[in-house]
Amino acid sequence: MMNINEQAETTTPAAQPTEATQATPAAQPQGNDRRGGRSQGGRGGRGDRRGGKGKREDRPSDGIDARIIDLARVTRVMAGGKRMRFRACVVVGDKKGRIGMAVMKGADVQFAVAKATEKAKRHMITVPTVNGTIPHRVQVKFGSAVVLLKSAKPGTGVIAGGPVRVMMELAGISNIVSKMMGSGNKINNVSAVMEAFQLLKARK
Repeated sequence: MMNINEQAETTTPAAQPTEATQATPAAQPQGNDRRGGRSQGGRGGRGDRRGGKGKREDRPSDGIDARIIDLARVTRVMAGGKRMRFRACVVVGDKKGRIGMAVMKGADVQFAVAKATEKAKRHMITVPTVNGTIPHRVQVKFGSAVVLLKSAKPGTGVIAGGPVRVMMELAGISNIVSKMMGSGNKINNVSAVMEAFQLLKARK
């Protein structure tokens, strides 16, 4: 947009005639017409372009929220030297029982987050819930991290901390009691919660 505006500002004054303005005072309204034409043409064109951008922003959303759980800079030693990249852990969910998680790397932060978000959306799972909570107790160990999830009565709320609370909100679980033991690694804790969700069985 800045390049378009600069082009309009540099090309428009070149069209103003100088002799016609000095010859007769009647040329002054023409200057107003020219200014009006510039405001209608240049600004109108930009308005149309902004309108086009607005149409792109108004595209229907998939209704999935994404949260960055962990973001770190990692270094890999290559033959030609060290190679620095970024690692992003992203959790996505529709707050209606579907949730996904992915860890991806990229040359920059934005690229790593975008890759992780797209992969998490492709690998979403459905979490069985009963009255806003999980159907039964489950405990999972992932690496050195242990996560315990227990169902709770209505009105209990989400008793969880860190990334586990974020995952419960994205999964649409409003009443649950959780406990994290062992490692405090965010990626391990999130992975343990995802495995716990997969072990849940809906009540018949």
